[in-house]
Amino acid sequence: MSSNSYACPATFIPPSELLPWLNAEGSLTAVLEKRAGQPLRVERSFEGFRPLTLQQKRQLGLQGSMLNRPLLAWIREVQLYGNDEQPWVEAQSIFPLSTLKGNARRLQQLKGTPIGYVLFKRRRTLPNQRFISHTDAGWQRQTRYDWYGRTLMISETFLPAFLANDA
Repeated sequence: MSSNSYACPATFIPPSELLPWLNAEGSLTAVLEKRAGQPLRVERSFEGFRPLTLQQKRQLGLQGSMLNRPLLAWIREVQLYGNDEQPWVEAQSIFPLSTLKGNARRLQQLKGTPIGYVLFKRRRTLPNQRFISHTDAGWQRQTRYDWYGRTLMISETFLPAFLANDA
């Protein structure tokens, strides 16, 4: 079940041409590749373990004493390129250690593979909760997914080059 909520003041309404992208269900990779007419190029800027911030713990749905405990997660930060020299989207994936068990350990080995290829390989949609906000970099959707009983968070920020590209 998807729940979209806008965490921004009324003065910050996303541009109408961006709404379908912010609210896209299923694999954002798939719809971006359709727009680009080619596979996305993924450039990693960071991949490794980091402690979760208090905000990230809350976004992942942690509560109570879990908010005060230090928790590590596998963090992956990438830029997604469509058919342009400028990146369209900056994305951050957060995989808590409790998520990286069994077959899910492959999430640490994505390298240049878009996360959508793995998450939506067997199912077109996943249970999720989404928040949309405006950041200094652009409009962002943060989606907390339930992937086969494991919680993970993906934040995707649409950069100016995405709106400038009229593919």
